[in-house]
Amino acid sequence: MDTLRAVYDEWRRGNFRAGGELFDAYTVCVVDPESPEPGRYVGSAEIAAWMRLQLEHLETLTIRAEEFIEAGDSVLVAVHRQAIGEKSGTPVEDHHFHLWTFRGPIVTRLEFIAGRAEALEAAGLRE
Repeated sequence: MDTLRAVYDEWRRGNFRAGGELFDAYTVCVVDPESPEPGRYVGSAEIAAWMRLQLEHLETLTIRAEEFIEAGDSVLVAVHRQAIGEKSGTPVEDHHFHLWTFRGPIVTRLEFIAGRAEALEAAGLRE
C-alpha cells in the first residue's frame, strides 16, 4: 500500500508518469462507462496512451486519494479528481474509485469505477 500512497502523492503533484513501472505488457485497465474514454486497455503502452489522452484537453488535473482499503491482493482507492478544461476553462470535479489488483509488485488489473457500492462489490467487500 505504501507504493500506491507514493503514486498518488506524485499524481496529486501533477506527476502522472509515477506508477508506470507497476504496469507490464499484460496489465489490464478497465475504465467505467461513465468516465471519459471508457473501455479496456491492455499493456503499459495502451494504458499510458489512454492516460496521455486524458491530459490532452485539460489545463489542470489534480488526483487526490482520500481512502485506501485493502482487499487481499487488491487495494481500493477512493479518489477525488479536479480538472479545468483547456479550451473551455470549465471546472470539473468528481469522486470515483480505482481498484488495483497486484501479483507481487506488478499490477495485473486496474479498474476505474464510478460508485462506492459497485467498487466495494468489485473488490469483494461489503459496506
